[in-house]
Amino acid sequence: MDTPLTTIAVVGLGTMGTGIAEVLARAGREVIGIDIDEAAGRQAVAALEASTARGVERGRLTEKERGDILSRFRTFTDVRAASEAELVIEVVPESYEVKQQVVRELDAVVAPTAIVATGTNALSVTRLAAESQHPERVLGLHFFNPAPAMKLVEVVSSVLTAPPAVEAVTRLARELGKEPVAVGDRPGFVADGLLFGYLNQAAAMYEANYASREDIDAAMRLGCGLPMGPLALLDLIGVDTARTVLEAMYAASHDRLHAPAPVLKQLSEAGLTGRKTGRGFYTYAAPGSSHVVPDALTPVDGGGAGAVAGRPVGSVGVAGSGTMASGIAEVFAKAGIDVVLAARSQEKADAAKARIAKSLDRSVAKGRMTGEARDGALARVTAAGSLDAFAEVDLAVEAVAEDLLVKQQLFGTLDKVCKPGAVLATTTSSLPVVAVARATSRPQDVVGMHFFNPAPAMKLVEVVRTVLTADDVHATVREVCARIRKHPVDCGDRAGFIVNALLFPYLNNAIKMVEEHYASLDDIDAAMKLGGGYPMGPFELLDVVGLDVSLAIEKVLHAEFRDPGLAPAPLLEHLVAAGCLGRKTGRGFREYARR
Repeated sequence: MDTPLTTIAVVGLGTMGTGIAEVLARAGREVIGIDIDEAAGRQAVAALEASTARGVERGRLTEKERGDILSRFRTFTDVRAASEAELVIEVVPESYEVKQQVVRELDAVVAPTAIVATGTNALSVTRLAAESQHPERVLGLHFFNPAPAMKLVEVVSSVLTAPPAVEAVTRLARELGKEPVAVGDRPGFVADGLLFGYLNQAAAMYEANYASREDIDAAMRLGCGLPMGPLALLDLIGVDTARTVLEAMYAASHDRLHAPAPVLKQLSEAGLTGRKTGRGFYTYAAPGSSHVVPDALTPVDGGGAGAVAGRPVGSVGVAGSGTMASGIAEVFAKAGIDVVLAARSQEKADAAKARIAKSLDRSVAKGRMTGEARDGALARVTAAGSLDAFAEVDLAVEAVAEDLLVKQQLFGTLDKVCKPGAVLATTTSSLPVVAVARATSRPQDVVGMHFFNPAPAMKLVEVVRTVLTADDVHATVREVCARIRKHPVDCGDRAGFIVNALLFPYLNNAIKMVEEHYASLDDIDAAMKLGGGYPMGPFELLDVVGLDVSLAIEKVLHAEFRDPGLAPAPLLEHLVAAGCLGRKTGRGFREYARR
């Protein structure tokens, strides 16, 4: 198995197989493409011709280099064409029966020293290897779609796999310019093991009518910086494929969070499997198209506000003196709205306004605003040492500590201070908004307005209405979001709202992977950044958020939904108990240099 992998066969020339073949041919390998459908072979050749032609047009390839790449790719309809390959990568449909047949056929064709790699992301590599006369040469080689662009390759070993085979394909992955991550044999491996649990939760959230498909997707794109929302991603992957992966994950874990949401079965059995059929969670212009077209579920302009008009808002009060309070005040001031920034003392309020001034100065220095605009925004902010200054504001927004008693006491004060008809908004990210509202004599005027940190940069606001929130109060907040150029998403008053309810179970599952010694922190972070397009890996993000904050949110989610799978990972609890809270203490999942 120390033989250089120069001739490689790819069995199955669908989208993934074609992409892998292109990567190999571009890297100088002789590629034998095999598919029982002759048309698939022609399409694979045409795709490589088109891709390399674009490379020439963009100056990335010469005509000679293009010709060499094309000459290295040959297609066949018979698996016997793989006889000369040192490595065979199968990417046929996700079916044990189909894949096992390929493995058995290869035994009769390739040399005993050849490596057989399965591209599965859901099925057991061990079970597939057991079908081979040489199980020691069978392993998993999981590329991500689109293979030419995505850097991650998961190298999957079973208990039967020979280490030299793993070393050979790991070396190949690096030579292809990929980032190999070594993982053990379990459904989903690292990236999909975390990704599909999150996608399943999003599907269940949609199925429960908790939020619209558009709001769920917008929340995760704008709140977490993801390249796609979860429901759009399910349509891209294929709803039927997702269901298959989740079924395999559930069979292995028995975790209810992996049990496919019923809507996935319903869509699959109706043939609404996503982009490939032209309809899934969304409707597309045509099968295979990425262009979403309006359908019966597409919201009308105005979102959830309907025909109800909001209350006029000419001035806003922001309660608090921390980073979030000053950031929210800055957002309103830059939008031309007068702001009263109130803290527990005049000194704290002045310090918060000074923080706004520094932020505005940075914007001027970066050319994002003029000096005149900065001066105008700062002039609209009035610092006050008491909530009494909120007597005439039309909207009061609290941004104080995430403690229910503290917020209830503050809202009790706002109830006394603010004029009748003023809208009272809480920025809580995890506490019940209705419990805050009940601290007032006017719960109909209370709404959740969850900004994301840093408020000046983050476009998302989760608008949380309770069962008591008045329609015009909900409409007011949505209208204000439009004025301050934020994207509002509507959600009900339950733990985590949209973003945290989807984000933190994913983070918790990442911690469980480390607890189980399945993968390292670095490999998991690399897998999610390179394979999932996440801006940060889960452990990087946990250390930034703060492990104490993360634990508190996990506990709230677990208490609300009572699902054993949502119980905080013991490792997270242990680190918090040890005072390892992340970057702010210099140590969390990783250690940081003290400033």
